[in-house]
Amino acid sequence: MHKTLIVTNDFPPRPGGIQAFLHNMALRLDPERLVVYASTWKRGREGAEATAAFDAEQPFRVVRDRTTMLLPTPRVTARATALLREHDCASVWFGAAAPLGLMAPALRRAGARRLVATTHGHEAGWAQLPGSRQLLRRIGEGTDTITYLGEYTRSRIARALTPEAAGRMVQLPPGVDEKTFHPDSGGAAVRERLGLTDRPVVVCVSRLVPRKGQDTLIRALPAILRRVPDAVLLIVGGGPYEADLRRLAGETGVAASVRFTGAVPWSELPAHYGAGDVFAMPCRTRRGGLDVEGLGIVYLEASATGLPVVAGDSGGAPDAVLDGETGWVVRGTAPEESADRIVTLLQDPELRRRMGERGRAWVEEKWRWDLLAEKLRTLL
Repeated sequence: MHKTLIVTNDFPPRPGGIQAFLHNMALRLDPERLVVYASTWKRGREGAEATAAFDAEQPFRVVRDRTTMLLPTPRVTARATALLREHDCASVWFGAAAPLGLMAPALRRAGARRLVATTHGHEAGWAQLPGSRQLLRRIGEGTDTITYLGEYTRSRIARALTPEAAGRMVQLPPGVDEKTFHPDSGGAAVRERLGLTDRPVVVCVSRLVPRKGQDTLIRALPAILRRVPDAVLLIVGGGPYEADLRRLAGETGVAASVRFTGAVPWSELPAHYGAGDVFAMPCRTRRGGLDVEGLGIVYLEASATGLPVVAGDSGGAPDAVLDGETGWVVRGTAPEESADRIVTLLQDPELRRRMGERGRAWVEEKWRWDLLAEKLRTLL
């Protein structure tokens, strides 16, 4: 099998969902036949040391550019071309299609036989703006395949492509490590540490930003508490919205029923999912459709942990839920809908068990990393 060059801005130790997606896929490819060309995480001694330590642990070669943001400039294109030739790579995977996929024609001229560009949520936003829409069209013409997360992102991005390029699109979502996220992941210990052993817990694991809908959960909490008085909302994660959320909890009068964990190490995330009885993240679309959920891997991680989920209707989030089977989709702008679904689940242990088991089975059937990595190998 020939070698593959991954070209990406999104790679650990830079944190984020796309970064985790690419790294998990890379770990499942043949390390002897893989080279990663990535941007530097952040400047300064601390960033350099963290990046060097991470790269040294990888089983494949990682080449860092000096810049913190790769763009398809002549210099970056020349560097990617040189790496392609130096390592005799015949395929290229652009970790995010926009904008790095614009380098595809140059890499094909340099000898690349297969070029795959993966899209995430932001390309769906690109497809709505005239200038970036044309760039997406060029990326579609220059690559062999553009991948998409789910039906929402496919439909949005396909409109910007030629019919031929749209016809070559293939679904390639992120996966879930079902051996890491499972019902016995350590949730009881987290509950005990937080003093929540005997309380119904609604858990939300996500970055704290307005799109994710933690504020909707706080606004829903008074209605939840009227019917389930000892319920608690466990907000797991860090982010710029935390101060606003804490203030909202105080203004709404539910501060005593909201727990903030702050940022949690990745290794502890499965246990924090497991601390919940119900997972809820009522995400919503913002900025006229430019700030949208691409998929929502957290719903699938929660399902793998055996939890029923309440998901928002933003973008591709509904693609990560079997509505009525693994959980429900609600309007992210309607706290009363979230409250109603959450209360129904908290008051019905048998329904929680049934939805949780269906979600776990669905992850094992469709969303395992090994299945998705095999699809990527085929595309490359």
